[in-house]
Amino acid sequence: MRLVPTEEERDLAAMLRQLFADHCPVAVVRGLREPGADRFPKRLWDELTRAGVLELPFAERHDGAGGGLVEVGVLAREAGRALCPSIVLGTLGLGLAVDALGDDALRDRLLPGVGRGETRGVAAVASPWDAGDLAPTLSATTEGAGWRVSGVVRYVVDADLADLVLATALTPEGRTVGVLLRPGDTGRVEQLRTSAGDRYARLHVDATIPAADVLPDLDPEAVRRVALTLRALACVELVGVTEAILDRTVEYVRGREQFGRPIASFQAAQHLVADIHIGLQAARLTALSAAYRLGRGEVATRETAIAVLHTAEAARRASLDAHQLHGGMGYVLETDLHLWSERARELGVLGGGPDQATRWLEREVVDAPA
Repeated sequence: MRLVPTEEERDLAAMLRQLFADHCPVAVVRGLREPGADRFPKRLWDELTRAGVLELPFAERHDGAGGGLVEVGVLAREAGRALCPSIVLGTLGLGLAVDALGDDALRDRLLPGVGRGETRGVAAVASPWDAGDLAPTLSATTEGAGWRVSGVVRYVVDADLADLVLATALTPEGRTVGVLLRPGDTGRVEQLRTSAGDRYARLHVDATIPAADVLPDLDPEAVRRVALTLRALACVELVGVTEAILDRTVEYVRGREQFGRPIASFQAAQHLVADIHIGLQAARLTALSAAYRLGRGEVATRETAIAVLHTAEAARRASLDAHQLHGGMGYVLETDLHLWSERARELGVLGGGPDQATRWLEREVVDAPA
């Protein structure tokens, strides 16, 4: 694994940071959260599509840019810094899942549309509370030329914005298949209210879908790698969130004066900022390590678990210390710090937090060859 980014990666990060600064400022983030607002960031989406961002990881034969998970990690980190709406990385996650689990015909049919921004979606192939839990919550049986699918897909991010949701279903023979669902057409979308806004939903599915939208006989290890890839990318995004928290905190303590001098000059404040920085570096290295190994085709359960442990703890510590250093200002909703701390709390647990990651490590140790 390379610890120093290449020139191409630095250029990509710089381009993305400027793009997000121009088209995803805090005012846009706040506007998307307003009650009754259209949550789809059309202007940002159009700019990302124009820049070729949504085609980053796909092969050139599918109208992609031929990149890999490292490049997606660069995007995830900058997206975290900018609080990019989750439909962007969710759609890339759908594309990565189709690329990993589908056949050439499905890739030819779906990936160009994802890369051009014509198809939005999300992959829901594991429990939202534990990426290591791959048990399907849908059932599927053949019915004529198609498949009858029924059940509930729990806690789907951005289901109301998605054209497609890739989920898994269990057949009567005990086989796992992938199913491409069209929210609203294949059942009822039940919006859920959470502290992160109305971005989550349950999909109540009861419909017949065409055979072309079914991915038969999925390899459990391939599904596991997809689930862990999505979790690892969330860790990289969390690194970006934590970096933004640190940057905002440093800027604040340099300008905020107490007893006639900036509070950045006080040793206690310096120690807190230093601790955030140290935790952030461990989070960055472990998250990038997980993404690197997953990008090489490994399942990387251990590396992903370690990334979850470090990124979740670094973000939690950074959020708490940042609010403390901001004093009362940190707890006022009219200021912006809470936007990052809320995203940090969400990314720290979605797909499995430190408790679940510890169990993944325990299973890895138990199952490891002597």
